Formats: sequence, structure tokens, C-alpha cells
Amino acid sequence: MKRRFRTFAAVAALLIAVTIPVEALAQKAGGILRIPHADSPASMSTHEEATRSTATPMMGVFNNLVLFDQHVPQNTLSSIVPDLAVAWTWDEDKTALTFHLRQGVRWHDGKPFSPKDVKCTWDLLSGTSIEKLRVNPRRSWYRNLEEVTVDSDSEVTFHLKRPQPFFPVLLASAVSPVFPCHVSPAQMRQHPIGTGPFKFMEYKPNESIRLSRNTDYWKPGRPYLDGIEYTIISNLSTRMLAFTAGKVDMTFPYGVSIPVLREIKSQAPQAICETTVATGSRTLIVNRTAPPFDNPELRRAMVWIASPLSTS
Repeated sequence: MKRRFRTFAAVAALLIAVTIPVEALAQKAGGILRIPHADSPASMSTHEEATRSTATPMMGVFNNLVLFDQHVPQNTLSSIVPDLAVAWTWDEDKTALTFHLRQGVRWHDGKPFSPKDVKCTWDLLSGTSIEKLRVNPRRSWYRNLEEVTVDSDSEVTFHLKRPQPFFPVLLASAVSPVFPCHVSPAQMRQHPIGTGPFKFMEYKPNESIRLSRNTDYWKPGRPYLDGIEYTIISNLSTRMLAFTAGKVDMTFPYGVSIPVLREIKSQAPQAICETTVATGSRTLIVNRTAPPFDNPELRRAMVWIASPLSTS
């Protein structure tokens, strides 16, 4: 199969290079996508891991209730699209968010997906279930969540303590997949079961993560790939060398400078590079229960100082 490279680069040291067969433009099925992965995750359980080391490879294994539209450059409330939920509505008080769920979806082990799976997932995340996560890095996300109720065979409602218009944004995140009710958290760490386009096959720490095509995926004709192989390469320079040598089909932008980009282009002349302006962000996490951060006025001041509109 003839290969062509497509690379997107950002001035502030961003590079994404993807091997795209000519036939891919016509969405021809087949092939294994080879991607370098920078870290060896502690487990395959997205809800128990705090970084993208797990979220990146596991996104293909799971589905969310909703997702951000990947064709829209900026994530907003208006860019949220259906996934396992086909529609959603707020009540008049904006404290109850009801999701109408997709029918006919099955987990990778053949069991049917149901509203109970949604309730089990968020009971687990809020710490109210009998089963417990080993670690729960995003429990604070759901401190405004009162409970999740199963309303029918196709509906589930998130009940909030107070209005939170941006609550769907949390659910659209890459780290908000729906987990199966019938699989224990311990098993999800080692062999996750999802509803996504790819099935988990194998994880070898410090070596690789392998996914294969879910032939019974609920979205007809998807996925196009036969599988994805993540090769764990912790060293950035080694990842770049693997790309220029054709050992991997895609590499991520983090840590790539313009001089390195020029060198890659010289070594892989078949790469087509587009340079765009990049923006970056950093997240500051504070313990809101510990002084002085338990003072809401102080937290508001921190947000204002960090705002790009601040002149201080």
C-alpha cells in the first residue's frame, strides 16, 4: 500500500504527522494504524488514571454519553454531539438532565448496554456504589451530582443539587466514558470491556497496547481500521526517529520545535507540513477544603488573575 504523510505543525512547537493512504480519502477499510505512545500507563481504567496516558488509547475502546464534535476547532456547549445518548433535555429548574439512550448497543462481550450502566458508572465516580475505584481522580467533578436515576429502558437522568449549565461539558470529556455494570473495576484495569469501535486486545507495560476492530460496532461501517497499535516510546527523540524511519504512522506535537520540524521534513520529504499558530493552556488544581483556598473570594481572585482578560 502506497503511503503518504500529512503533517500539521504549530509555531509553538507542535507537530502531528499522519500516514494516510490515498484510498483513505474514499474511506476504504483496512490496515493497522501505528502510533507511538509516550508513557506506560498504570492501568487501562480511564476512571482510575489522571493523565492521557490511559485516556488516549482507551478512547477507541469506549463511548461517552456525549462527545465534542471533532470537526469543530473549539470545544463549547454548542459543539457537543450525541454518542451513546441520542438526545438530552433539561428540566425547567436546570437541575435535572435527562438523556435518551441509543438502542441496540452491545458491550464487547456481547451483553446489552442499558441505562443501568450509566447509573453504575456515575455511582462509582461519585463514591456511592458498593464497588469502589482504587483511585478516583475526578470525583470532585461530580460534587454537585445528587444522584442518577434510571427512568425507563431508554432514559436516564442526572439530578444536580443546583443548576450547572456546563455539566454536559464534563460528560463530553475524553475521560468520561461509560463503564459496564457487570464488569468489576479490577477487571477494567487489566482487560477493559467497552462499546467502542475497537476492542482491547493486549497491554504489555513499557512495550505496547493493541486494539482490534469491533466488527459488531453499533455505528454501521465503522471503524475503517482493522486495528491500532500503540508502541510505548518514552524518549521524544526516539519517537521522532521512529516516525522519520516509517516505523510509526503518526506522532503527537508535544515537545517538537521548529528546528526539529525542519529536520524531520528533510528526512521525510514525503511529509506535507502545515504551520499554524498554536495556543497552550495549563491547569492549576487547588484543594478547596484547605485554608486559605476554602475562601471562595480567594478562588475567584485566582481565576481573575489567571484570566487572559486580566491586565494585572
